[in-house]
Amino acid sequence: MNLCRIFRLVLACFVMASACCELALGDEFEREPIEYSKRAPNNRATALNVRLLSGEVVLKYEPHFGYLRSFLEAMDVPQSSQTLVFSKTSLQRHKISPSAPRSLYFNDDTYIGFCQDGEVLEVSTTDNELGTVFYTLPQEPDGVPQLTRHTDNCLICHASSATKSVPGHVVRSVYSDSAGFPILSAGTYRTDQTSPLPQRWGGWYVTGTHGDQKHLGNLVFKGKVEPDKVDNSAGLNVTDLGNRLRTQDFLTPHSDIVALMVLEHQADTQNYITQASFATRQALYFQRALNRELGNPLDEIRDSTRSRIKSACEPLVEYVFFCREAPLTAKIAGTSSFASEFMEKGVRDSQGRSLRDLDLTRRMFRFPCSYMIYTPSMAALPAEAKDYILRRMSDVLNGKDRSDKFQHLSDSDRQAIREILLETLPEFRAYQ
Repeated sequence: MNLCRIFRLVLACFVMASACCELALGDEFEREPIEYSKRAPNNRATALNVRLLSGEVVLKYEPHFGYLRSFLEAMDVPQSSQTLVFSKTSLQRHKISPSAPRSLYFNDDTYIGFCQDGEVLEVSTTDNELGTVFYTLPQEPDGVPQLTRHTDNCLICHASSATKSVPGHVVRSVYSDSAGFPILSAGTYRTDQTSPLPQRWGGWYVTGTHGDQKHLGNLVFKGKVEPDKVDNSAGLNVTDLGNRLRTQDFLTPHSDIVALMVLEHQADTQNYITQASFATRQALYFQRALNRELGNPLDEIRDSTRSRIKSACEPLVEYVFFCREAPLTAKIAGTSSFASEFMEKGVRDSQGRSLRDLDLTRRMFRFPCSYMIYTPSMAALPAEAKDYILRRMSDVLNGKDRSDKFQHLSDSDRQAIREILLETLPEFRAYQ
């Protein structure tokens, strides 16, 4: 190897090492190839802005709700997805309290927050290239409303280790005082599908039945909190919030327990998808830079790059298959139409089975494979990431991988999921 090639190799290694150091700083998505804040988004919100300006869509303003009801319809977000959070943990925290909780609504890719007398609707939506993008819609009756994008102020909370260090969502459970302030000395929980129910929904209202299973919902504290001694018997199996707040101030009287569980699942699934997308694109970008310096074919992939793609995608595979999901010990039932509406949207196979079919007796879903596998953001993953994910899913479902982390999948689970995917996800067929 001549001295010139050695120098180029050393330089390339320095570039790669510098990139790795930058990745550890937590804002790597602001650099190439992602350039989160610099790049123009293309998502459900930007599409609606165009339709609003052209007059194709006109939002109707109501005195109490502002544009909320009309905006939900325009964004195809169901009212039945309503959940209510009374802890002061969002942009308009000064408007939030146990008597005036923030209402959240969502579909598979968009989340909308409404505060009583709030200046704006808070919006986040999934972008195939940028992950989660954040907006506000002014609650003013004059003119043509437009969604305004936000970066820095939202990323303070929505791009941290809690969101896999990418722009995303985090669902928190806190001990809240009577004004809605989190009692931080008591600790908080970041919750997802793996969280035990006793740690979930602190600072949230929860409507629904769940047997003798405990949670922290509907609970307001006065004075010191000792987490090990919390008695929430009055907050369990609540089906009517009428004695806690004016339910007529909201689109529905519910903060449905099933909607809360689905929200926790899909919010973190989307974070994993964004993490897999960003990390794969970054790995390929730096690989091309290295190949260029070494004079190798630009599309040559080294083992180190494959390792980075595996590290980014394997956690998504595990989450899609509900590894370490917290078990249910009693039947869960919501109080709204959310569960039935959610299941009606499912893509079904010839036997009528869907990955959106809920179980809610021993686990969340009848078939433990996430419906998020069908989302545009999953379809838009780099080819190298999709190849890894679909190949690993096939290995698990075909029984080639029977490692401990997938032991919760019975043979009948694997067979049913495999059959559903073969009929409903064309890309999956190539991996059989």
